[in-house]
Amino acid sequence: MNNFLAKISLALKDQVLRKRIGFTVLALVMFRLLATIPVPGVDVANLAKLLSSSQFFGFLNIFSGGGLSNLSIVMLGVGPFITASIIIQLLTMMYPRWKNLMHEEGEAGRMKLSQYSRYLSIPLGVVSAVGFITLLQSQNVLPHITTAAFVMNVIVITAGSTLLMWIGELVSEFGIGNGVSLIIFAGIVSRLPSDLNQFLSSYAAVNIPIYIIAIVVGLAVIAGVVYVTEAERSVPVTYAKQVRGNKVYGGASTYLPLRLNQAGVIPIIFAMSILLFPQIILNVLSRWAAHPSLAAVATNLTVWFNNPWVYGISYFVLVVLFTYFYTAVTFDPKQISENLQRSGAFIPGVRPGEFTMQYLGNIVTRITLVGAVFLGVIAVLPLGMQAFTSNKSLAIGGTALLIVVSVVLDLLKKIDAQVAMREY
Repeated sequence: MNNFLAKISLALKDQVLRKRIGFTVLALVMFRLLATIPVPGVDVANLAKLLSSSQFFGFLNIFSGGGLSNLSIVMLGVGPFITASIIIQLLTMMYPRWKNLMHEEGEAGRMKLSQYSRYLSIPLGVVSAVGFITLLQSQNVLPHITTAAFVMNVIVITAGSTLLMWIGELVSEFGIGNGVSLIIFAGIVSRLPSDLNQFLSSYAAVNIPIYIIAIVVGLAVIAGVVYVTEAERSVPVTYAKQVRGNKVYGGASTYLPLRLNQAGVIPIIFAMSILLFPQIILNVLSRWAAHPSLAAVATNLTVWFNNPWVYGISYFVLVVLFTYFYTAVTFDPKQISENLQRSGAFIPGVRPGEFTMQYLGNIVTRITLVGAVFLGVIAVLPLGMQAFTSNKSLAIGGTALLIVVSVVLDLLKKIDAQVAMREY
């Protein structure tokens, strides 16, 4: 704790770091001000009812940074940019040219791919805005308006998402930490007062044992998230000795860190999207289907999807599967084994080339199982806590907690790196 306070003190004393921290805080304040500007004609009562009854909108509210809770002009948040980034990453693995662009051109290649993500986020924002406005009108949250007003709202909402993306990029360049992650983090933290107020309004002395259990579970979840986020498997690597003249080079030993959770929070995002997309279609069909039989089938399937056991088991299985999928997309044992072989390095006891590739693949498969199960448990934990306590304010876990812990750890690491650089 003393070391942490000393680092913060050094960071505040350094003029450059002070400016970076100040710029980050100013950008987050601007984001929170934008999140308070609502789209005209919002029915607050129906909106609150929709958010409380829909897992889908609650999830999207996290990635909008809380902008969806009052239908602000930044209601989409950085969601379109995140979706665009995921699509570009997947396409990078499918197209060799883009893959070479990322691995061979270094920072310049990554900047080009980031630019592609920005371009793609705009049409995704338009599609999301049209879908949101149409769905909210069907739920009587927004009034039915003229075509010109509809188009204007779509433009404003898309521009708000683009503005947030730009603010996030500025924070990454001139501030400290990842700007997009910090925007999501700020939105989650901004909800704490309302969550606390909800908890206090439902407080009862007879439930004190449940509150104590919830606190213990919350602390255990935070400790588990920190441990799994930081955990890694160290694979020893040795560089072959080379004799040049009278000198011997190489022979050094190091290690290759393989993270326990390489996919981060992405599998939960994928799983939630896949799980809830059919529910949106079924909700629309149950309300707008011309044939009564089709509407009845859609209604029954919606009720079945909303069953806590069906939802929880499906959610857990999808998170585990997508963890393996995303790890396979982002981690390439063949490329790593080739890089080791080119640099004259090898894993002790393992032959270079195909044997090294198989060895690394087996290790990643085993450790990914632990990370995947952990992510699945964290994802469904709020459902279990809500069923146990019958109180939504005690539903501890989920995507929000993973994001908060990951962002805080990343921010502390970057502050520590900046302070260490200034000390040198």
